[in-house]
Amino acid sequence: QVQLLESGGGLVQPGGSLRLSCAASRTLGSDNVMSWYRQSPGKEREWVATITSGGIAYADFVKGRFTISRDIPLKTVYLQMRNLKPEDTAVYYCKVAGPVGDSWGQGTQVTVSS
Repeated sequence: QVQLLESGGGLVQPGGSLRLSCAASRTLGSDNVMSWYRQSPGKEREWVATITSGGIAYADFVKGRFTISRDIPLKTVYLQMRNLKPEDTAVYYCKVAGPVGDSWGQGTQVTVSS
């Protein structure tokens, strides 16, 4: 199985920006689907964004503010977050879904507060 390691989280003021990274333990095939999810205490984990070889999709609540991207060859996926809001506070997780199975990272904390 592939290991995923998120990084780049931290404390930022409302309106600020952060870039999250998710590094895979090995290079992944182009048919893998990479996604970002987030979860706050007491709330369900929610989908944020997905990138595939064929396109990109975003949740409505981040569209226009967040950008997902990936390296080719595929080893790292990124989430550029702009105009952050307090409600964006959560642990952010990356996920790979591919022909050999799915894997989740351990998460990185993002806190948006003044």
